[in-house]
Amino acid sequence: MTDRTELVEAALDSLQGGVALLDAGGRVVFWNRGAEAITGHASADLLGRPVPEALEPLLCGMLDGAVPEDARPEPGRGVPRVARHRLGQPVPAIARALALRDGLGGRLGIAVFFHPADSLDALPRGDCGENSGIEESQADLEERIGELFEDFTRAGVPFGVLWITVDQAHELRKTHGTQACEAMLEKIETTLVNGLRPAEELSRWGDDEFLVLSHERTPEMLEAHAQRLTGIARTTDFRWWGDRVSLTVSIGAAQAEPAETLANLLGRAQAAMVSSVHEGGNHIALAPGGQACLPS
Repeated sequence: MTDRTELVEAALDSLQGGVALLDAGGRVVFWNRGAEAITGHASADLLGRPVPEALEPLLCGMLDGAVPEDARPEPGRGVPRVARHRLGQPVPAIARALALRDGLGGRLGIAVFFHPADSLDALPRGDCGENSGIEESQADLEERIGELFEDFTRAGVPFGVLWITVDQAHELRKTHGTQACEAMLEKIETTLVNGLRPAEELSRWGDDEFLVLSHERTPEMLEAHAQRLTGIARTTDFRWWGDRVSLTVSIGAAQAEPAETLANLLGRAQAAMVSSVHEGGNHIALAPGGQACLPS
């Protein structure tokens, strides 16, 4: 029978991000493959030894009381730290620490979870040139995306993104003005929210764009859900000064994969949305797996 410790180590090794376990004396007792890939420091060179100077900002800097008050973790994001790669270059990372205790509350050590900082920075976003208030929505949603993506990378909770644009928004803004376009977007947002699954979330991600954060279990299920939402969007009854405007949406769907960053996931969803628009609108596209080029 497989030893329970082996199972735990195998599970931690399978995570994309870095995982380090330090004992109460500050010695490294576990260093997963993700940590090796991010820092270049091999497990064999670290186990049973004090943290090397190159990794002190990343690991020792996460000990209780060592993080300055103005650098406390943002919800869902962690603390920015900079370690040094085995080859010498800096490694910006986002880290979170968890104190490990025995059944009586005695301290056993700490666990540090970290990933490259670029997996949360520079996320693809929709244009918000017409409405500066969208930036606040984007900031709030970015925080939530980070939390859900971390749940996916650490615990395998299914996570997918639907990037939605309203096909008629640009033309409506030109012909009827910004006020009419905003009223239309509020109307279609209400319609789409009523079609979401339990625990799904939708928010503005640009002047004419929305993101849906989904927990569908497979890309095929995510694609089918997106198709359902396009049908729901067509039922939106929007009228402006007596004129009825027929509305449709184009959707790009992307299911999170174990070997990608959050920026890449959103990039795939954005590229699929652009593909849907190029198909003439009222269309959905499922993003292929792998690395995606952001649309120009």
